[in-house]
Amino acid sequence: MAEMSDSNLDKTTIIQQAIASCCGAIITSLFVTPLDVIKTRLQAQSNPFPKGKCFVYSNGLMDHICVCENGDSKAWYKKTGHFKGTLDAFVKIIQIEGIKSLWSGLPPTLIMALPTTVIYFTCYDQLREALKSRLGKDDEHIPVLAGSLSRFGSVTVVSPLELIRTRMQYRKLSYKQLYTCISSKVAIDGWFSLWRGWTSTVLRDVPFSAMYWYNYERFKKMMCKEAGAHEPTFFIAFTSGAASGSIAAVITLPFDVVKTHRQTELWESETLKIPQRDCTSTWAVMKKIVAKNGITGLFAGIIPRLFKVAPACAIMISTYECGKSFFSHLNEKMDQHP
Repeated sequence: MAEMSDSNLDKTTIIQQAIASCCGAIITSLFVTPLDVIKTRLQAQSNPFPKGKCFVYSNGLMDHICVCENGDSKAWYKKTGHFKGTLDAFVKIIQIEGIKSLWSGLPPTLIMALPTTVIYFTCYDQLREALKSRLGKDDEHIPVLAGSLSRFGSVTVVSPLELIRTRMQYRKLSYKQLYTCISSKVAIDGWFSLWRGWTSTVLRDVPFSAMYWYNYERFKKMMCKEAGAHEPTFFIAFTSGAASGSIAAVITLPFDVVKTHRQTELWESETLKIPQRDCTSTWAVMKKIVAKNGITGLFAGIIPRLFKVAPACAIMISTYECGKSFFSHLNEKMDQHP
């Protein structure tokens, strides 16, 4: 299996890998965003968000800060409805607001998800191939190293964009106003101020990626061997992606909880002028959560996180693998019939 899969990768260019990951991000967002829109509405109904406060919306691919205002509320947050359950919410939202509202969180998702995903997946494949020539193609550390480094790189590159996006999301700024806002912040706090929140993102995403790719490669190899397949089918990639994503999501959940706390505190401090708490380090936030809610507080929201991450990982990786397979076969045909 490994030989066929590796040869297929050799036959795809960096551009083709980027296109495959880009298509994967779009398809994943199209499928998963409606589920999270409905979940957020049901959550708002059972536990209404206070005016002026914010919460973190995530569809498995990207996190978004959502501010709860009566007038200009963000598209995926609406005033509470009267929904009896998931199916009832699905039907009523379509009937009252139209089917488009199910994808109301899509534009900001794609703005951030596309560059992040393209950098992440393309770097992973390129690093994996580079490490194979150094460590040997059967070394089990390769997925861990490639996954960690590619995620570290993508988070670092995109972090300033995420800060800019969250500012634009709250205030309707022109590009000139945005430039003035950012340049004044850099002048006062320095360039590193554009990477605020980077540490908590890295602590969550790098271990997640290391575990995800290690388990994914193992599951994929095992299932291909069982099925007698030379390369991963859609089902094998989908199942392996869902299983490895679920395992990584559960283990890294405490860091996700900390990141959510820090995101909302930072947002309220900067935009709503609410004084930020003394707990700024990741360890300090963790201790505070444990003191208030016990160890279980670090694993709050485990079910919603699994419902988001498992399908997102499954759809993303299976689409990406299919995209690479399509391009490798296309390149073979081009070589045979130039």
